Amino acid sequence: MAKIGNDLTKGNVSRQLIKFSLPFMISNALQAVYSMVDMLVVGNVVGETGLSAVNNSSMLVMLMTTLCMGFSSAGQVYVSQLVGSKRKADINTTIGTLFTTMAIMGAAMTVIALLFSKSLISLLDVQAGAFDEALNYMLICGGGIIFTFGYNMISSVLRGMGEGKMPLVFIAIASVINIILDILFVKYLGWAVAGAAWATIIGQAVSFIVSLFYLYRNRVSFGFDFKLKSFAISRSHFSVLVRLGVPFAIQMSAISISMLFVNRLINSYGGLSCSAAFGVNTKISQIPDIISRSIGMASSAMIGQNLAAKEIDRSKKVVHSGIMLCASVYLIFGILLFLFPTKIFGLFTSEDNVLKYSWSAILCSLIAFPAHIFMSPTNSFVQGIGDAKFSLLIAILDGVVARISLSYLLGVMLGKSFFGGTLGMGDELGVAFGFFLGFNLATYVTAIPTTIYFLSEKWRKRSLLA
Repeated sequence: MAKIGNDLTKGNVSRQLIKFSLPFMISNALQAVYSMVDMLVVGNVVGETGLSAVNNSSMLVMLMTTLCMGFSSAGQVYVSQLVGSKRKADINTTIGTLFTTMAIMGAAMTVIALLFSKSLISLLDVQAGAFDEALNYMLICGGGIIFTFGYNMISSVLRGMGEGKMPLVFIAIASVINIILDILFVKYLGWAVAGAAWATIIGQAVSFIVSLFYLYRNRVSFGFDFKLKSFAISRSHFSVLVRLGVPFAIQMSAISISMLFVNRLINSYGGLSCSAAFGVNTKISQIPDIISRSIGMASSAMIGQNLAAKEIDRSKKVVHSGIMLCASVYLIFGILLFLFPTKIFGLFTSEDNVLKYSWSAILCSLIAFPAHIFMSPTNSFVQGIGDAKFSLLIAILDGVVARISLSYLLGVMLGKSFFGGTLGMGDELGVAFGFFLGFNLATYVTAIPTTIYFLSEKWRKRSLLA
């Protein structure tokens, strides 16, 4: 235990947040890089059909991992509070319970992916030219989803303990393997979209195996002995994980489902090129999101430890520092996007029928940047304090109510008539602009309530998990 993890309740808040965030940033950046490499290689080798296939299938895979991400977040929050309150024995029991729970979930999701991939792809109304490629990607990535569950589970526990460096090492291994195999499988062996899927899943499998080996070698300092009896599910700890994990999972599912609905609308009304452009813009927007999400992940662990240690004012300073850091990131990246929209888009594709959407897509992303500045730090506070119900409510408002309804209103109902006709964009660009704008405006539905929640300080009345 002494060799793994850090005490986040002491020292300069801003300096510690930056230091603790850096491994998260690099880790998330690497994760996004190999996701982007899929799009870059597929876009330049296969074309718009490949871009559309990867975009649609990756959304489905993301939806299937929401259960994993929900319980991983729960594990991180719970472990961070246990570390802050110095309850070492409970940390061991929580880790064993989380291990077994995540293994069962991962196996179940693998079976579901293999049995229902074709039906799920059909629900998205994927264009005929991209359907088979999307199915291949879904089957391969879905079949290996248990490795994604394993890696995220191990990393969440380490982060909750204040350890950010080793998750970075694990994802770096996956990234390097993925990039090398992407180029080999897609470009040189001609495996198309299936090659990108195989590269992704092999990289994640190796990363999981290495992380598991690391924990076993360091089991004494980690605080988990890996004996068979230690994998037994503790009812009390399982109850806490479910109480946090289910709302967190539903929260993430709501967002993923909303993205699937938006993709279906774009496939139906916007067409193949618009779908490809939406996928490219999603990857571009990930770049600043990586940094803000990393700040949020680090903030959540810091807040959990500090609240458990009764350091209330220090917990608030973590959020303030996070907002300032996010503001700097989005300002710099916003300027770059504003000045070079087509060039940045052109890194992913050279097809003019996709590039024509670049300015519309990026403009809508820029409109949402102010919301992103506040969203990640304040949402991390809601998670760090363990208020899963409020997180769930916000996610449903964001994903189900706002993101879907705004995309439908602005893309389907007003796309041609208002943006295309009244504003003179033309039918195709008008519909695309409506979808891009509706999808991005929904960000404010998360940012505003979580900011009000933080400023109201009604959270002071809540009891902690640990």
